[in-house]
Formats: sequence, C-alpha cells, structure tokens
Amino acid sequence: MRFTSFNPPVRTLMGPGPSDVHPRVTSAMARPTIGHLDPAFVSMMDEVKAMLQYAFQTKNELTIPVSAPGSAGMETCFVNLIEAGDKVIVCQNGVFGGRMKENVERAGAIAVMVEDDWGKPVDPDKLEDALKANPDAKIVAFVHAETSTGAQSDAKTLCALARKYDCLSIVDAVTSLGGTELRVDDWGIDAIYSGTQKCLSCTPGLSPVSFSERALEAIKNRKQKVQSWFLDTNLVMGYWGGSSKRAYHHTAPVNSLYALHESLVMLQNEGLENAWQRHADNHLALRAGIEAMGLSFIVDEPYRLPQLNSVTIPEGVDEAAVRSTLLNRFNLEIGAGLGSLAGKVWRIGLMGQSSRAENILLCLGALDVVLSDMGADINSGVALQTAQKLMK
Repeated sequence: MRFTSFNPPVRTLMGPGPSDVHPRVTSAMARPTIGHLDPAFVSMMDEVKAMLQYAFQTKNELTIPVSAPGSAGMETCFVNLIEAGDKVIVCQNGVFGGRMKENVERAGAIAVMVEDDWGKPVDPDKLEDALKANPDAKIVAFVHAETSTGAQSDAKTLCALARKYDCLSIVDAVTSLGGTELRVDDWGIDAIYSGTQKCLSCTPGLSPVSFSERALEAIKNRKQKVQSWFLDTNLVMGYWGGSSKRAYHHTAPVNSLYALHESLVMLQNEGLENAWQRHADNHLALRAGIEAMGLSFIVDEPYRLPQLNSVTIPEGVDEAAVRSTLLNRFNLEIGAGLGSLAGKVWRIGLMGQSSRAENILLCLGALDVVLSDMGADINSGVALQTAQKLMK
C-alpha cells in the first residue's frame, strides 16, 4: 500500500479535550526548529516558566512543563513525592481520582479512599474523618476539576485540611488551569499538574507542573530513589533550572514548547481573571440554551465547571448516534460519558479557544436539529434565541 500525506478534517472540538487550538499557536509550531540547548531556546524556556507561574498564580521555582501529556504530569507528582509504604488519602468522585489510586499503588504505597458520588464535589468532612483515622498519612490527593463529570471541588478547603494534619497535597488541575479560579500559593497547594490541550488553547503533549518548597523538601529527603528516571525532578531541574548553564536531560519537544509559549503569551494578554470570566460567561449562555431545550445538567450549579458541562441525555435517545451525526454532518465533536455515567450524559467542553460564542451557537443549533430529527422530546427552535440573550 502506498501512503500519502495526512490531511485531517476541520472539526470544532467541544468535547472533554483536546479543545480547539488557536491559529497563533499552530503557527508558532511551524517556526524553525533549533537545538534544545540553544541559548535562544533556553531564554524562551525561562519565559515559559515565568508565564506558567502566572497561570498557576505561584512563585514556586519548580514550575515547568513536563515533556509529555497530563498523565505524565500526574505521574511526576506521585513518583517524586511517594515512596513504598507511604499512606496516601485519595479522594475519588470520578474517573481521574481512580487514576490517582493507580499511581499510589504502582508506587508501592497504600491508598486510603475517600469516595463521593460521581457528579458531586469532594466532601471536606469525609476527608477530615479520613485524616483523623489515619494520622500516619503523608499525602492528600484530589481532582480539582473532574473531567469525567464536570464537578469542581473546593481546593482551598481541601488543601487547608491537608496542612492542618501535616500532609502534602497533590492536585489534578488538568481541566481547571486557565479556565476557572486557581491560586496555588494562596490555597497552599504543594504539587499540581495540568495539561496544555484544554483551557490553554494549546496542542496536546505537554503537562505543566508546580511543586512548593514543602514538596521539594520532601523530595530531597527521600529514602529511596525516585521510581522514574525520566520524571525525577532532581534530574529534570538540571535542564529546567534557573542558571544559564543547563545540563542535558532529554531532547525537549522544541516546537511544542513554542506552541505553549504562544498560548501563555495569549493568556497573559487576555488576563487570567478575564479568561476565568470568559469561561463563566460562556457557560451561562450554553446553560440557558440547553435548559430552554428541556435538557439538564447532572452537577448542581454551585459545583459546576463552566468549561466542562455534563448534559443529561433525553429518554430513548441513542447518544452515540447523536455524537456520530454531529461529527459527520456538522464536524462537531462532543464527548461521551465515562464509567458510571456512560450512556447517561454528553460532555460538552467550553475550553480555551473552544469557549467562544460561535461554538455555542453551532453546538446548540446542531443539537436541536439532530435531536428533533430523531423525534426526541425537546423544546425545538428556542435554544439559540435564549442563549443569544446572554452573549456579550
């Protein structure tokens, strides 16, 4: 078989990620590749670190993008802070809390689970009960923005509880960074990881992480080597450290880092709080249209992520057929439910470059057409007008 160049279809990405990539970011990736130790590239690395500190709202020196997707950022936090035999309290209210548990166990540590219903936030009272019952716990881990459900937990309160009981905190911010309020230093977060493909309007493949001084102290005082050579922050910081002389660790994804740099410049120009507000405002417009159509959300309003919306599927509707029709007829991607929510919800993303008025109108209009054609019990023809009333 003879292969030819791959030219993907043009899609509008409104699922749980990746989200639409801004043209400025894709353009940045096409710039000339230079060496990963080139002085010009090293200078750009310092700018990436500074802009990530702004995005995370932290002064942590160890704030860098891991050269791999968000799952590697997760592993970076866990393998550096956990040693065999440690006890870690893991809060689970969706799929990604379960992945935290996997990381704990694969590191040879003990996971104490604090479980909440999917679609609900982590319950601080349950966490405090677990901390009281396990005074030897070393770490508290939880997901700030649970991508599988669209629920947001109170990171500030949960991290305060971790500190109260002398535990470090590990926080998953894959879906929250750049899209909803997140303040690493003010909230006392010790280790945090995210991804570039969601609210940062960037391509997949990098994972911003940040470690507090408390976390770094714990890493320095480990009794065992970090389980992963590639993700060992002691080694990585030889390359990403503050001095002008950098030690070779790995060949960084040069052009992907151009893309991240550009996306962070855009975030800086928009203003972080303005970005949070844009995501919130666009959620309200989408919500108005969805509810006018007669559909609903599974997450209660106070805990609902503006950038990831879990919408209930009407009775008798083939949800996979809807997603397939949206993709093939409208070039629009929305996400399916995961785990216990599979077949019960669609996940509609409003993240980064995807969080735009035109995307909301496309999504609502296309859903209205497809569901009406299938004979679903919805209020047809009202969603667009209702949403437009809230658009700025």
